Amino acid sequence: MDGIDAYLGRLASADPTPGGGSAATLVGALGSALCAMVARITAASRRHEAVRPQAGALAEAADALRERFSAARLLDEEAFGRVVTAQALPAASPQQKAARTEALQAALVEAAEAPLAAAGLSAEGFELAERAAALDNRQLVSDVECAVLFFRAAFSASVANVRINHRFLADPATIRTQDERLTAIGSAAAESEKRILTLLAKG
Repeated sequence: MDGIDAYLGRLASADPTPGGGSAATLVGALGSALCAMVARITAASRRHEAVRPQAGALAEAADALRERFSAARLLDEEAFGRVVTAQALPAASPQQKAARTEALQAALVEAAEAPLAAAGLSAEGFELAERAAALDNRQLVSDVECAVLFFRAAFSASVANVRINHRFLADPATIRTQDERLTAIGSAAAESEKRILTLLAKG
């Protein structure tokens, strides 16, 4: 992954990639890293010896999710790059227009699929944050809460990127299928977030 300053420089440039979908995965990776931090600090604390095994497992799971978010960032950038490439295809003749339309529609499906997958990762992030909250390390409540907020932002931003691609997709069946998956992911994430907030309120 790029250094953070280099990545932010690319994000701030006039290039269309990276964009919002890519940035959403970075935010999700930050949430994952915070969950790993909470787990490792808790595992090292004598006061929390009873939850040391759970903390160690959580740290490993959070590291793995962070890596998946990083991979998702590249997939999002590549998918949108194909949209840009398709948009630049010639359309001077009917045959060229048809070829351009076909290429663009295929690219848009992938461009919607990438943030849809990132939304799924964000939902997994809520599950990790729930496990982090259950460790009951009261000194790190704000860090768990920040992780929850990051996962919420990553999820919401991913949804926005799915929706914008759906505006230009011509296949209603694809839109419907992706919408159904997104709704299911959102429901699971919302339930997990409720449980997390309940745990944090107890702290």
